[in-house]
Amino acid sequence: MRNIKRVIEEHITRNVKTYFILIIIFLLGLIIGLIVVNNSSTEQEKEITSYINNFVTELKDGSKLDYFKLLKSSFSNNLFLVIILWFMSSTVIGIPIVYGMIGYKGFCMGYTISSVVLSLGTGKGIAFVLSSMLIHNIILIPCMLAVAVSGINLYKSIIKDRRKENIKIEIIRHTVFCLIMLAMMAVRSLVETYISSNLLISIVNYL
Repeated sequence: MRNIKRVIEEHITRNVKTYFILIIIFLLGLIIGLIVVNNSSTEQEKEITSYINNFVTELKDGSKLDYFKLLKSSFSNNLFLVIILWFMSSTVIGIPIVYGMIGYKGFCMGYTISSVVLSLGTGKGIAFVLSSMLIHNIILIPCMLAVAVSGINLYKSIIKDRRKENIKIEIIRHTVFCLIMLAMMAVRSLVETYISSNLLISIVNYL
């Protein structure tokens, strides 16, 4: 455990500037997502509110979740995210897209949070968000940032040394790292499916 902790600390220390930039981009996306919902038209607000309220009503009425379908969807989304980040970071023109994906992920999260709060009110909305989003995203966000950092490091390494041997080694290293993060995201999918969803069902009864 100490060795793992030391490796993680060294990784973060070596890449602290890159992590800082990515976190800022993620937070900007999050803020924009919050602002977009708060400035949406009355018709859009009604559509958002109707969707959220219908979802809550279905859960209150005892609508059963399809855990296999939820798990499959969650893991598929994680797999797609890792593959895109891996592929884009392996190309010269892909790095701006990596930054864009981090910002977009923040935007989606901010949009979702703001939509729920708009529909259910501040107190109930926060309770909904904490139960349905907090736990598994604590795993997702660091893994997503780590994959992006690894991809940016791959790009920098290839730019510094264009020898085929170096490129091959760096791509293999990046790929292995991405697979480790994907395994962590698989754990995230299990948490989302079997913990967050059941926690949400318990909380919904009090909304």
